[in-house]
Amino acid sequence: MTTLAPTQLAALDDAALADHLAAAAQRLDVELRKVIVGNDEVIEQALIALLAGGNCLLIGVPGLAKTLLISTLARALDLKFARIQFTPDLMPSDVTGTDVIQDDPNTGQRRLTFMPGPVFANLLLADEINRTPPKTQAALLEAMQERRVTVLGRTYDLEPPFFVFATQNPIELEGTYPLPEAQLDRFMFEIALDYLSEKEEWDVVRATTSVPPEAVQPVISREEILAFHRLVRRVPIADAVSRHALQLVRATRPKDTSAPEFVRQWVGYGASVRAAQALVLGGKARALLQGRTHVGYEDVRALARPVLRHRMLLNFQAQSERVTSDAIVERLLATVPPPRAER
Repeated sequence: MTTLAPTQLAALDDAALADHLAAAAQRLDVELRKVIVGNDEVIEQALIALLAGGNCLLIGVPGLAKTLLISTLARALDLKFARIQFTPDLMPSDVTGTDVIQDDPNTGQRRLTFMPGPVFANLLLADEINRTPPKTQAALLEAMQERRVTVLGRTYDLEPPFFVFATQNPIELEGTYPLPEAQLDRFMFEIALDYLSEKEEWDVVRATTSVPPEAVQPVISREEILAFHRLVRRVPIADAVSRHALQLVRATRPKDTSAPEFVRQWVGYGASVRAAQALVLGGKARALLQGRTHVGYEDVRALARPVLRHRMLLNFQAQSERVTSDAIVERLLATVPPPRAER
């Protein structure tokens, strides 16, 4: 594993750290490609969320390698990984942990001892997250936003970095529970997976029915990820680019004066301020991945779909006309061009 020690990372200036990030991302992509075929945009968005410190929700029909992508990403990172298979009988304590009574071997007395749950990891895979009731889904709310959990009145901090990568099947409704809007808003991206091309699917069939793939090796350490998080926040962004991100978000709100007519017609509630934060932070991470140390309009606009698609609550008219969130975002991008396109 080619990684730098904390002292070596601290000695790097921002330019050198940006070069190291680009090299680390290339190594990570090589490891992912040992198992994952195609899905270039999906992998890029997952890496952006990783560098920006955000959570991801992966949506796709069964068999599109959602779980495989996340588990492979976890193996390529030198982080503590945990997986929760969400089921209807899963309890909040199965996620966060709970206090149990134990005998003290020294005093012989019984005392309460906190037993951490799987949420006490660096990368948590919430598999089929919509298969558990809202009460258990809510156990992740505090962890996803504040990076801590509260159990029986006591608060426990989660060791950074902490990410939640969740999967969801969009076509199976039996035994599922819709994710509440408050939880959806805590996902930086909703990443949509589609079927592979014929060539890519043929490559998958050949690779998975012959010799097992080469083992994935960890190539990025915890200290490096934390250093990358700090670097992403230091990437400069022009006020005009930040304002464009905010304009896109505000235009999704039907009661805002800047909202186009189609938004007023189809959207019940628009995106929150977290969407603007995700566009800016994601744009910074995307710029670094592409070897740039400044953010352009194209970085913000490229992330509009994964940032906005799950943050807009469509009304009945949109559902009856089969209008999708992605279709609204596409029209929004055409309606709200960047300033330079207006000249």
